[in-house]
Amino acid sequence: MKAIQLTGSESLMLSEVEKPEIGPGEALIRVRAASICGSDVRMFRNGYPGATPETPLTLGHEFAGVIEKIDDAALAAAPNLIPGARVSVAPNWGCGTCDACVSGNTHLCATYQAFGINAPGGFAEYVRVPAAALSQGNVAIVPNEMSFEEAALIEPLSCVYNGQEICGIEPGDTVVVVGAGPIGIMHAMLAQAKGAGIVAICDFNEKRVAQASQLMPDVVALPGGNLCDQVMELTDGHGANVSIVAAPSPEAQAESFSYMAMNGRCLFFGGLPKDRSHVSIDANQIHYKQLRIFGSTRSSIRQYRTCLKLVASGRLPLERLVTHRFTLDQYEEAFEAAAMGAGLKCVFEMSV
Repeated sequence: MKAIQLTGSESLMLSEVEKPEIGPGEALIRVRAASICGSDVRMFRNGYPGATPETPLTLGHEFAGVIEKIDDAALAAAPNLIPGARVSVAPNWGCGTCDACVSGNTHLCATYQAFGINAPGGFAEYVRVPAAALSQGNVAIVPNEMSFEEAALIEPLSCVYNGQEICGIEPGDTVVVVGAGPIGIMHAMLAQAKGAGIVAICDFNEKRVAQASQLMPDVVALPGGNLCDQVMELTDGHGANVSIVAAPSPEAQAESFSYMAMNGRCLFFGGLPKDRSHVSIDANQIHYKQLRIFGSTRSSIRQYRTCLKLVASGRLPLERLVTHRFTLDQYEEAFEAAAMGAGLKCVFEMSV
């Protein structure tokens, strides 16, 4: 089968590898759609520990497909996962016994595994699902009316959902999202679905601000620069109840405190480059405004399945985010488009 594999910094190859065989409690998924995440681009640019020419890593943690084969014991435990069933896959699974895992947060397990991170991922024609992932509920049925492309985007949406669950968006809140890429747009969409009063999205990239405005006419599109002045004008001097920094910018994180309302909540969603991860902040803003600062990473299986239901309800039109489609053979063009920010989501489509 074909698989896109990382072998080092700026080094990808389309490999011909053996189709996986399943063992006890396992399943085999025939991938139908897989989308490129910003973390895939960073891994390509910077390399990733353990991904070498001798031990290549098949990338891809946002994917959906159909059950090709499933072990009898696994099918007995999950009788809806019959061959031919349409499924999407939450990528992270844990040891199953640590405090994080037993509390339902397998994505926070210290020894977690994930497709496309430290296990073969979805940029391939087939993916083997280990028994631990199957037993923890990582494989979910996709409704017939949902496209495989939408199903592949459940994973990034679930990460967005995790962040918003942590910072607690409430009906009527004024929410400012910094970063108008796919993740920022998902944050704006979800904030609207949660009943936020005013949702604004900001980016220095004028093209992305225009895209966001076209996708979500009810969202206030703000250009980059002087964000504090813009937010204060928008809110009659009250400031934002919630700020979501969905961009890898230490400056944006530091600036967020300046336009917050009293008792506001700041979510640092985007990770920072390793050489720019230290941020100088005005701690008095946090103290005197009684701000709460949150971080979030990945998502739980519960959150993943909640997002699957949310998209199935038609309330979040994720299909609008897909702007570029490629075959596995076009992997170089696909990663170039994703790295250049040519569109929003770039998706690999697999033949039936």
